[in-house]
Amino acid sequence: MSAGAIVGLIFAIFFAIGVCFFAFVLVRVAEVLKETTKLVAGITQETVPMLNEITDTVKNGNAQLVKVDAITDNVATMSKNVSGLVGTATSAIGGPLVKVASFSYGVRAAITSRKNEDVAKRVKAELKADRKARRADKKKG
Repeated sequence: MSAGAIVGLIFAIFFAIGVCFFAFVLVRVAEVLKETTKLVAGITQETVPMLNEITDTVKNGNAQLVKVDAITDNVATMSKNVSGLVGTATSAIGGPLVKVASFSYGVRAAITSRKNEDVAKRVKAELKADRKARRADKKKG
């Protein structure tokens, strides 16, 4: 065997080893791809029902929000009605009520002033009587 044949034989052996290594890597990559395919299929099987449930939940939530909107509108209408009723009651009852309060205040003030006048007269009479008694005591004494 010549030197060229030996070099060719060594090259052929290294090439065969490289091809085997490359084939091993390709087999491993194929296994990884198979596992990835299984994983994606499993995720798809689990995700589709979950997405359906989420869709149903969102639909139910939207239906409830429509009901809440209706309730909110009714409460707003009721608030306006109550406000109008309060305004009407205030105007209907407020004027006469103010007049009654003013009248009762006037009556109370009149009664109080009469009582005060009576008290003032009694106090003046007592003071006058005290002065007379002192003067009488001074003259005697």
